[in-house]
Amino acid sequence: MKKFIPITDWLPHYQKADFSGDLFAGIIVGVMLVPQGMAYAMLAGLPPIYGLYASTIPLILYAIFGTSRQLSVGPVAMVALLISSGIGVLAQPGTDQYLALVITLSLMVGAIRLLMGLLRMGFLVNFISSPVMAGFTTAAALYIAFSQFKYLLEVKISNGKVHEVIYQIGSQFNQINWLAFLIGLSSIALIILLRKIDKRIPFPIIVVLIGLAIGYFLNLENYGISLVKEVPSGFPSFGVPTINIDTFNQLLPIALTIALVGFAESIAVAKSIQKKHKNYQINPSQELVALGIANIGGAFFQSLPTNGGFSRSAVNDQSGAKTQLSSIISASLVILTLLFLMDYFYYLPLVILASIIIVAVVGLIDVKEIKHLWKTDRKDFYMFLITAITTLALGVKEGIIVGVVISLIALLIRVSYPHIAELGLDPASNTYLNVERFKKCQVNNEMLIVRLDAQLFFANTRFFQDRLKDLEKKRTNLKVVILDARGINGMDSSAVTALTDLVEEYRTRGIIFYMTSVIGPVRDVLRRSGLRSKIGEDNFFLSIEDAISYFQSKNPIDHSNTTLQSNLN
Repeated sequence: MKKFIPITDWLPHYQKADFSGDLFAGIIVGVMLVPQGMAYAMLAGLPPIYGLYASTIPLILYAIFGTSRQLSVGPVAMVALLISSGIGVLAQPGTDQYLALVITLSLMVGAIRLLMGLLRMGFLVNFISSPVMAGFTTAAALYIAFSQFKYLLEVKISNGKVHEVIYQIGSQFNQINWLAFLIGLSSIALIILLRKIDKRIPFPIIVVLIGLAIGYFLNLENYGISLVKEVPSGFPSFGVPTINIDTFNQLLPIALTIALVGFAESIAVAKSIQKKHKNYQINPSQELVALGIANIGGAFFQSLPTNGGFSRSAVNDQSGAKTQLSSIISASLVILTLLFLMDYFYYLPLVILASIIIVAVVGLIDVKEIKHLWKTDRKDFYMFLITAITTLALGVKEGIIVGVVISLIALLIRVSYPHIAELGLDPASNTYLNVERFKKCQVNNEMLIVRLDAQLFFANTRFFQDRLKDLEKKRTNLKVVILDARGINGMDSSAVTALTDLVEEYRTRGIIFYMTSVIGPVRDVLRRSGLRSKIGEDNFFLSIEDAISYFQSKNPIDHSNTTLQSNLN
């Protein structure tokens, strides 16, 4: 029961001492959710009210089924961008058809996540590498920020690539509303200042209140600044999303994208916060179930797809949240707003919501991670760069596709070309080390000792065989080959066939083949396949030293053939 409904794990043991933290965090995040939800709905191409709908039922459902106790679920910028870019080509934003597609999308995203969770497929997110995710997030942040310039500058800009937006701004430079720009810039500066003072300060609502006051007393609409105006109030009505085969086929690619990318974002946030707390564990597959149920339930109450968010979750944790009761309190606050406070948002300038979005998404650009990739692994940095450039130049969906393809290609390259080290005797430590790294290692012309640091299977057997042949060319009087198998954690039928061929070839050439440090699972494969008997029971050893001692007892080595490895290269 506790495994599938995690709330039954912490709720019966709930402590009164935790309530003050949950209450404070719930109120702070609830206050944040109101302007953020409205802003992200606007980013998704929907009326602001639908962002609040997405901040009610999904939060409560995740609180029941989620394993993270601080993750704050709701509308997020990344998913909003994916919605607008994916559905914007199928229907006109703001129309009934567009709204129906978004709600159906929420149902599909939830169903995909739920199915993946029940099938324990949380591991799939591992195929989106960190550099690719960083590249996509960085580009998406810029993409989202530029999409808000139509409100920040009050010029007509159609949604498009970043370079297209820049061109449209340049062509309409004389039409920029500088008052709107001043209000937006001031809002951004105020948010940044409040965040530096204390991240727990509900800066979105403070900026919204100031914006409402300015919008009301200065009558900003007369100055060409767009306002939120009429916003319906009341709890979202229950409705069954409509779906047919054509709609399903149209929405499936974007639903899969949101399901995977959104989950990658959620699990990254949940794990980073969980590291600070030792009283629970994150279960990726159960997280898929929880997010799936949250989206399915939300779809019946007119919610757009929801996700775990970076900024809200961080604020929730920093404000003292101990359990998901904080999310239930946040949802309750949003429901109270829907029922009694929506009329007060009439005079809210849209540029204020745009400012909140810009600050939120710019915070997703992790400059430290970019520097880390550059210093640590240039290949990872180039993966980041390619993904970012593709997303900016071609679009969000294209960037994700290219990023996933790059991740898979990088994975295939790494497994197909594993690390294979030639070993030699280090006189200082009297151990066998990689001759490429330890230049003083000694090797013998009659012996070849190699170590494979990977699973041996169909994708890398050819490379393994070719590498051995290259190393053999350095020996003019090769008598024994020793494979140090401590790094081989698995072996398939292709590997068995390759090793069988290798052993038979060595035998015809009068070369002895030994294996050392073979772990249990690999020994099982060798035994079941009959390869162990072909190699010879006496040709398996616990260590390289044992193998060499045994060989020397049978075949005295000519030590004049021993030399520093650098002399053989």
